[in-house]
Amino acid sequence: MPIFEFLCNRCNRIYSFLSLSLTPRREPVCPRCGATGLTRVPSTFAVAKGSKSAPAKSESGGEGADDAAADRMEREMMSLAAGLDEKDAEDPRVMAGLMRRLAESSGERVTPTMEEMFRRMEAGEDPEALESELGPQLEAEMGGEGDEAGGGAPTRDEGLYDL
Repeated sequence: MPIFEFLCNRCNRIYSFLSLSLTPRREPVCPRCGATGLTRVPSTFAVAKGSKSAPAKSESGGEGADDAAADRMEREMMSLAAGLDEKDAEDPRVMAGLMRRLAESSGERVTPTMEEMFRRMEAGEDPEALESELGPQLEAEMGGEGDEAGGGAPTRDEGLYDL
């Protein structure tokens, strides 16, 4: 039976749902706030390290979780950067595409201001000018440490819920 993971944008939290089939018929509902329209995110998986007698490490928790997540993000960034040249690094259209893909692969919440920045960069606008103009608004949307639906990487709920 597969386990699917979904992000609640309202709570900025990832929940795991157990499905009785490979194609669930129901849409998940946030167990915490009751929100619908959750976003499916790539599921974590166990990674064996060391000898056969060493316990597997999980990216979702336990010893080595931060290292595994950092390794996964580094691989994703290297994959995104593969084939880019110096000219691409200066093209706001290319950078916006990379930022979008990185946000999607990390499960990072894309706020309306961030979406506007991506859209305007894709139209060729200067990223530094956009940061000056929209930076304070983006910071306000992302929130500070400890905000309920604050910015940063989503937190992970350790429960398993029926789908």
